[in-house]
Amino acid sequence: MQTVFPPHSPALLPIVGSAQTYPVRRVYCVGRNYAAHAREMGSDPTREPPFFFCKPGDTDAVIAVPAGHTGDIAYPSATHELHHEIELVVALGKAGRDIAVDQAAAHIYGYAVGLDLTRRDLQGQMKAQGRPWEIGKAFDQSAPVGPITPRQTDAPPMTGTIALSVDGTVRQQGRLEQMIWSVDETIARLSTLFTLKPGDLIFTGTPDGVGAISRGQILRGEIEGLTPLQVRIV
Repeated sequence: MQTVFPPHSPALLPIVGSAQTYPVRRVYCVGRNYAAHAREMGSDPTREPPFFFCKPGDTDAVIAVPAGHTGDIAYPSATHELHHEIELVVALGKAGRDIAVDQAAAHIYGYAVGLDLTRRDLQGQMKAQGRPWEIGKAFDQSAPVGPITPRQTDAPPMTGTIALSVDGTVRQQGRLEQMIWSVDETIARLSTLFTLKPGDLIFTGTPDGVGAISRGQILRGEIEGLTPLQVRIV
């Protein structure tokens, strides 16, 4: 059956060591998953159940940045307070629902460095009015992602440093072990709310130090053991 216009294509992320690409289906994000960031956002970092929000999974929002390249990200409309949030991105390769914590790792295809860009002023306005956050989180080019490093079978959980620099100055720095909810716990919880499938990305939260960025600045995100992500705000 013919469509009235060409179907939208999914974002395709490069894979380290492979000529294949990873087609994105959905993008889930975990809110306030590092205690220090929860505090800087005015929340109590107690271990209450994680909450989630989504970004589009198409090429409008997910920007694939190959290794060694600097991706150009347009400063979004309707905001004067664009913020950076560096995050570990988990790419799923196996479907599941009601996944047990000790089985969650088997659903992981790989990992990447990502940025959850945020129109903070618009997000704040929506929070104050008790409204959804979409305009603060789900805008065009709001989710740059670097190459995916495939997970090795029986590999231990990801550990190590996570950091973001702006024009060479470190703004955010922490360790993956500081997550309030681990990757496996996050997958298990998320799978009680949605049927997870191959192509799903999970942004796992950001350390403290988020802040405003402006046109012309270069952001470099690094996570130990993964290919760095570098973008320019234009």
